[in-house]
Amino acid sequence: MSAQKPFKRVTRPLAELVDACIAPVLAAQGFAASDIVVGWPEIVGERLAPFCEPVKVQWPRRPGGPDMPTEPATLIVRVESAFALEVQHLAPIIIERVNARYGWRCIGRLSFRQGPVGRDRNRNDTRHQPSPEKVAETAASLGTFENEGLRNALAELGAAMAERNAKP
Repeated sequence: MSAQKPFKRVTRPLAELVDACIAPVLAAQGFAASDIVVGWPEIVGERLAPFCEPVKVQWPRRPGGPDMPTEPATLIVRVESAFALEVQHLAPIIIERVNARYGWRCIGRLSFRQGPVGRDRNRNDTRHQPSPEKVAETAASLGTFENEGLRNALAELGAAMAERNAKP
């Protein structure tokens, strides 16, 4: 019987794997890397980030061929209407921060599209709070736990699942 080499697992940061997965999608929208999309809350600030998002980088055509210097690109940003004016006033700062992230003047202006911003705000929050009776019934069936917080969380989860599965 021959000896086999042991299988060596290599752990890698999740960011490396995600970046490789989304790179083709970002490239189709004109983004050279995920820096703008991932770092958006740092670029516009935590307060505005939930209400606007980068959509596309639109590069100008090169009329004189590849040797001609190119004009900077336009960053298209989707923004909710209530925050459009504020984001428009911050446009020079946003452009400066994006260019600083890339290290060169790649973005020359912003173009805004008003509409709902998609991250977590478009999903309907359909979390169901189970009845206290069902939680108590589920908790009684769990047994003993060292961590009472874990026991309560599992009881709530189990009761919510039981009630959801019981509905026609």
